[in-house]
Amino acid sequence: MCAQEYPLQEEFQLFEQKKIEWLSSNADQYVVIVGSKVVGFYSDYELGFKAGLAAAGLGNPFLLRQICAEEPVYLIF
Repeated sequence: MCAQEYPLQEEFQLFEQKKIEWLSSNADQYVVIVGSKVVGFYSDYELGFKAGLAAAGLGNPFLLRQICAEEPVYLIF
């Protein structure tokens, strides 16, 4: 099995490992992760997105995710 079989696998694993810790200090903020590096925490999506692009480079993957105790559910009809 390849070390990175799925896109953003490393980033999602880091997010899940740190989520509980981050909830106490960064709840409702957005975290940007590139590989195994946490780029930073941002108050809104747009700031996080710009930071992710700057850190990863255009066309390269990065994880931008809000830190929430419960994941929101979106219904599309």
